[in-house]
Amino acid sequence: MERMTGKQRFLAALNGEPVDRPPAASIVSVINYELMDIVDSHFPAANTEPVPMAQLAAGAHEVMGFDSVMPIFSISQEATALGCEVEWSDTTMMPTPLTHPWEDRQAEIKLPDGFPDSFLNDKYVRCALEAIRELKKHFGDEVMILGKVMGPWTLSYHMYNVQEFLYDTIMDPDRVRLSLETLKVVPITFARAQLAAGADAILWADHATGDLVRNTTYRDFLLPLHQELVPQVPAPVILHCCGPTLDRIQYFRQAGFSAFHFESQVPPDKAIAETQDKIKLAGNINNPVTLFSRGPAEVRFEAQRAIDAGVHIIAPECAVPLQTTVENLKEIVATCEDNRKN
Repeated sequence: MERMTGKQRFLAALNGEPVDRPPAASIVSVINYELMDIVDSHFPAANTEPVPMAQLAAGAHEVMGFDSVMPIFSISQEATALGCEVEWSDTTMMPTPLTHPWEDRQAEIKLPDGFPDSFLNDKYVRCALEAIRELKKHFGDEVMILGKVMGPWTLSYHMYNVQEFLYDTIMDPDRVRLSLETLKVVPITFARAQLAAGADAILWADHATGDLVRNTTYRDFLLPLHQELVPQVPAPVILHCCGPTLDRIQYFRQAGFSAFHFESQVPPDKAIAETQDKIKLAGNINNPVTLFSRGPAEVRFEAQRAIDAGVHIIAPECAVPLQTTVENLKEIVATCEDNRKN
């Protein structure tokens, strides 16, 4: 089989078509301190300025060999544009929202005045869009360029605060539905802007995980929204949901996503069986144990297990710890390369 480009390989896997080898992907974030030093691009600039952001994202392919790059490393890019305060200056960790505008129950649940123009002109939103443009200019169609949005469930965590939002799924479900309904336009707006800037597909993070809510909570609150929203994105959309999710793949496969990026808490063979060939899978190399604290042999074992189970795109399960070594991440790519079809 002829050698594919990273973009060709990734898209073929998403479409269930033959690939020359399994794709190895940077889907959420493979950024680490060692890579920052190699490419000379560090936090906080790589989270707040487009050229350092693009330079660091490009290292996922140019240094480690992944078939995709993804420049939005944190979960906070939309948060400031929606009124949250975010700490961007810490060089040792990912940014995270510090304040939650709807936390006060007297607060009106509404988008900031001037949306969507005010949102798209926010410094940190523009940073992400310009970084995608830089990556597109640099890579063209050789490498898969992924954008990333937070879905209405995760955005509700930011705006509402996690504890209060989850409490209201039981005590005030109408307020939860209002939050989701209000925020649903945000990922569509941001996704379309990223695609216009040059992204080839969108990662959609919505953390209705089994660690926090029942699968029926996803079914009742979020599934109908996903079914409404995902078709409005004119490109492949990959769902990311952390934690134990085996009991909700039955609903994810109904939502319209092209793929589900899943964590190591779900055995890959069981995840494959649960998809019923209706949604592709990406993941699920363990972060906190395997990639963070073990070596290449253990990484290779997990990557090969995912390949043998039929996982379509091989990747870390979530944003890797910043202390992860480049050597361990390269081993994912090497394992995929050793499964090349000659």
